Amino acid sequence: MIKKFIHQFASPKTYLFQVNKFYNYIFYTSLLIYVFSIIWGLLFTPEDFVQGNSFRIIYLHVPASFISQSLYAAMAICSFVYIVWRVKLSAYMIISMAPIGAMTTFIALVSGSIWGIPTWGTWWQWDARITSTLILFIMYLGLISFHNSFSNLEKADKLLSWLVIVGAVNIPIIKKSVDWWSTLHQSASITLTNEPSIDASMLYPLIGSILGFFGLIICLVLLSSKNQIFFREKTKSWIKDYV
Repeated sequence: MIKKFIHQFASPKTYLFQVNKFYNYIFYTSLLIYVFSIIWGLLFTPEDFVQGNSFRIIYLHVPASFISQSLYAAMAICSFVYIVWRVKLSAYMIISMAPIGAMTTFIALVSGSIWGIPTWGTWWQWDARITSTLILFIMYLGLISFHNSFSNLEKADKLLSWLVIVGAVNIPIIKKSVDWWSTLHQSASITLTNEPSIDASMLYPLIGSILGFFGLIICLVLLSSKNQIFFREKTKSWIKDYV
């Protein structure tokens, strides 16, 4: 029953129809939220007592860091679905998300380095959080290169799915690194179990920037997945009618 449900509602044809139906709503809503949150955070949030105005890069760094990990987690879920139920859309989504995950991880690393100069006095330290995030970036690039090295795409999809699942062990390491080891990074300011450790004037635009940035990245994933479907399904009659 589960297999039938998944195959019925996760077919490439159905997926494309749903993407076209909701894409504009997601994009414009996310763009509005992110722009509003960035303006709020940059222009109306007071200076931090310790870091001054340099903390404002948080509205780019934190969303990018959060989404870089979230995308890999989503890839791992898609990998599991593909291995267990052979849903080809899941395989398409994995390779569609990988370049975007690499991009957001790169943004997180660069923005973190810029933030580190006034905060720590250096742009780079080999602490656990930074190093594990760098490993995530290398993993994204490696997965992309690995998939592109195959001429048999179905075989590439299967092997890639296993590699993604194995690599998922790095996500909890990134998340818990500040608790397990001594690092320059502070503990998470926003958690599900404790009250936020930052002032509300900084918290609300931060939450808005995370939600808005997340929505914009979803839109990129949707566009990337559409291109992947067009490429992989180009011989099918329905795709010719769709185009």
